[in-house]
Amino acid sequence: MGSYYLIIIVISLVSMWVSNTLKRKFKTYSQKQLRNGMSGKEIAEKMLTDHGIRDVQVISVKGSLTDHYNPLKKTVNLSESVYNERNAAAAAVAAHECGHAVQHAQGYEWLQIRSTLVPMVGVASNLSMLVIIGGLVLMQIVPFGFTIAVIGVCLFGVGTLFSFITLPVEYDASNRALAWLQRKNMVSREELAGAQDALKWAARTYVVAALGSLATLAYFAFQVFGGRRN
Repeated sequence: MGSYYLIIIVISLVSMWVSNTLKRKFKTYSQKQLRNGMSGKEIAEKMLTDHGIRDVQVISVKGSLTDHYNPLKKTVNLSESVYNERNAAAAAVAAHECGHAVQHAQGYEWLQIRSTLVPMVGVASNLSMLVIIGGLVLMQIVPFGFTIAVIGVCLFGVGTLFSFITLPVEYDASNRALAWLQRKNMVSREELAGAQDALKWAARTYVVAALGSLATLAYFAFQVFGGRRN
């Protein structure tokens, strides 16, 4: 038990460090204006055009670091600080989100798998904790409580699986973005280095989240199966 709490504390501290570093990196690279003077919106539109994608719209959304690609609506959603700004951070984020649009257009298998899991994850995330806790309580009263608890662990496991499947999707989108920025000479060498650094730290947030989810899954599994033995 003590080892689990230690792992969770370490992961939480690492998560805070990665998150703060990411914000600091984006603030730094947001101050480096692109030599080509293009905005995040213009970068995104050009990357889509260069890949022959003409049915995806680039739109602005409110918030900070709220950038994402919506495969259902076929929209690249850029936060206001990315959509309008003309710096290395905006170029990196805009190209990364377009990387997801390219994945979608080319049938990238990991994106397809993740998209298939989205409805399941929505249900699992809302029910897993309730089912696990209910099952653990019922285990002390009735035999079928164990089965309910196992179902809860499996539901939580769907979310954990989703978090790990997200990793190759995010890393591949970044690789596509950086390759395009370099190939099309969209950024200088210094700007490319900034874009690489920013996307590297953004990807690490997903790694930490996946490890945290795995540690929590292991804890609940131990509680359920260990509780049965006891």
